[in-house]
Amino acid sequence: MSNRIEYAKVSPEGFKAFGGVYVSVQKSGLLQELVNLVHLRVSQINGCAYCIDMHSRDLLKGGIAVDKLVLVAVWRDAGELFSARERAALAWAETVTCIAETAAPDADYQAAAAEFNEKELADLTYAIGLMNAFNRFGIAFRTPPAAAAKA
Repeated sequence: MSNRIEYAKVSPEGFKAFGGVYVSVQKSGLLQELVNLVHLRVSQINGCAYCIDMHSRDLLKGGIAVDKLVLVAVWRDAGELFSARERAALAWAETVTCIAETAAPDADYQAAAAEFNEKELADLTYAIGLMNAFNRFGIAFRTPPAAAAKA
């Protein structure tokens, strides 16, 4: 895969605007591991190799067990490996990422709202939306994953 354009370099103002959302999410109070789990799951759904590689590495650097990392894609079948809060975040990430199909039903919203207060849920949704946007940039412009660049 070859990079089509380096979008952050050719349009730095747009990239900086998305960076502002990233900073807001980082300051939101949501645990970094939770945000990275959500970013990884969104990236898996969208098929963004660059982001899957990056967020997997971020989670490993943060100390996540490999056993947990490899089961993110099938978290529903992982029993209690993921906490109730992580499961709610991953479920909300899936329904928001696939919104054209799901329309974010009330049951999904209520399940997320049972684990997160309104601010947390808004911040979590910002994180999900941001990652969906970055996935679209990564896929559209063919940003190669770090692992591929090393090969």
